[in-house]
Amino acid sequence: MAFCSSCGTQIPDGATICAACASRSAAAPTPVPTSTGGMADNVAGMLAYVTVIPAIVFLVMEPYNKNRFVRFHSFQCLFFAVAWIVLWIALSIVAHIPFFGWLTILIWPLVGLAGLIIWVILLLKANGGQMYKLPVIGDMAEKQASAI
Repeated sequence: MAFCSSCGTQIPDGATICAACASRSAAAPTPVPTSTGGMADNVAGMLAYVTVIPAIVFLVMEPYNKNRFVRFHSFQCLFFAVAWIVLWIALSIVAHIPFFGWLTILIWPLVGLAGLIIWVILLLKANGGQMYKLPVIGDMAEKQASAI
């Protein structure tokens, strides 16, 4: 995944012109974590995934709310938490349906394991300084992080 060095928009690998800002610069490699305040950006991005509380704190507190990298990971954490809660509520409702309730006994552990794996991947990618996007949630988080 490459990002424009001028505006930060994601561009295809090997592209020399950014479609968003039309600047003719080479694609910037994955951003190197810089220091914001007293904490490195990659550490702040990783801490945003620990619970929902640090994500909210990073969105409100200066200088983290000005950093696109930290805001992206904070918003992605919040959207992932909301999607996770909606999924668990839906599974709880399906569990009360007579025949499908028995099937959810097999689905609950798989969904829990999948969520744990996704969460660990998000932690590791944020710590590595990468803006790893989940399919739908990542696009929403990128829009929110870019809107300042």
